[in-house]
Amino acid sequence: MRKKNILIVTGKLASNTVKASVNGRADVLVLDIDVAAFTTPALLRHFLPPKKYDMILIPGLANGDFPGLEKEIGIPVRLGSKHAVDLGFVLSFSEGLDFSSSIPACELLAEKKRSNAFQRVFELEQAADSPLILKSVKIGGNSRMKVMAEIVDAGSMNKSKLIYKIIYFIECGADIIDLGISLDTSISKVRAAVETARSVTDVPLSIDTLDPDSINEAVDAGIDIVLSLNLKNINKVKDKIIRNHTASVIIPDQTGDIESLFRNIRFARDSGIKNIIADPVLEPAGHGLTQSINRYYEFRNRDRTTPLFFGLGNVTELVDADSIGIHAILTSIAMELDANILFTPEFSHKAHNSVNELKTATIMMMLSRDRKSAPKDLGVDMLTIKEKRRREFGFVPESVIEARGSEKWQLDPAGCFKIELTDDMICNGKVIHGKIIVRNIIDRDNPIAGSTAKDILDTIIERGLISRLDHAAYLGRELMKAEIALKFKRSYSQDDKF
Repeated sequence: MRKKNILIVTGKLASNTVKASVNGRADVLVLDIDVAAFTTPALLRHFLPPKKYDMILIPGLANGDFPGLEKEIGIPVRLGSKHAVDLGFVLSFSEGLDFSSSIPACELLAEKKRSNAFQRVFELEQAADSPLILKSVKIGGNSRMKVMAEIVDAGSMNKSKLIYKIIYFIECGADIIDLGISLDTSISKVRAAVETARSVTDVPLSIDTLDPDSINEAVDAGIDIVLSLNLKNINKVKDKIIRNHTASVIIPDQTGDIESLFRNIRFARDSGIKNIIADPVLEPAGHGLTQSINRYYEFRNRDRTTPLFFGLGNVTELVDADSIGIHAILTSIAMELDANILFTPEFSHKAHNSVNELKTATIMMMLSRDRKSAPKDLGVDMLTIKEKRRREFGFVPESVIEARGSEKWQLDPAGCFKIELTDDMICNGKVIHGKIIVRNIIDRDNPIAGSTAKDILDTIIERGLISRLDHAAYLGRELMKAEIALKFKRSYSQDDKF
């Protein structure tokens, strides 16, 4: 196949960066303008060289009307990347990607890679072989690691709150819902929790308790997985588990005693329990984390087929650090150990969104294993604050005006605003995500709701609710803080620093 002959269009300020990024893989046309985004069809036509090209890539932020020029010269004019530094990355996909006249190439490529990644994961999961299938969910073998989300103290929750938590976790990507049961929960509440959960979702359900009576009641109510069995309770529950073909997570009699785990698994199998999941128990950082990972490694070396339970919530909940990086590395470790179920309670505020993070991590690890590569450049990532490709920085001019804050303050005659965030909520069985709510003190009965600072500020300006530049600047700052808080699932208080 003949390599495409491409012309890259830019302006004076970005020309050196563009040439360095392109690195000879395409011709570069530098127009007689400083800012590349101001490229116009007339300007491009004036400077266009006579050479025939297969495609012209204009700056991704250019917004002129180029179809007329494209028709005149008979060459496709498409949007390149928004940032010059990304052009080399974009060009590496130029042979197999249909560039767009309306979507910048960097965004188009990112979405294409993401779509292809999810399609590949779907294909891999469809073809996967696994020793255990519950409600059409494959567990073990070469299937994707599944995320189990625990609802802590589910047996004591009222029905509406329990339904909310279930729908929330399903929306976040949970493959299995676990109902945590406290020791003082009555068996009638255990049954009610299982029946409520089953009325809301068809995904596999598990019960998290060591109490035999609660386990038996849950099994009778149709639970799919039991957490957890060992020598202390297995004899009291095995008959119902066997009769109902309930999957069972087997744990050691004492934390760290891997031999008792193997004994309990043998006893369960000899008793007739067939659907077994092993849990060597992952311990918190500083309290045996490394040793417990070693036990997982030893277990997998001695048993290559039994599905493995990996309770990484024990680590995440007990470290004061952002969960997303912890989940990325623990899921990587879980992949190398051939673990199959990742368990998280998402209990503390700092662990909020853990289910969604783990679901993304399992997708990344499946793609990584399929490609036999490190979990990078997959089309799916867990980057939130940091970036893969750094943009160029500007230089401080020789002569500048030092910025100084003003001590003057004057009330805006159009009124002040109160900014708040709403939390996610359930409406008609769906999660309605939080919004930024802005109320004008003069017109409190007509609050403005939105998800971005721009949309809200544009609405305020359009409705004439602001009249001072300093007030508009202040409002823009606060709305942007609120938008960032909303994006990162943080709380927000007006005029507070993060």
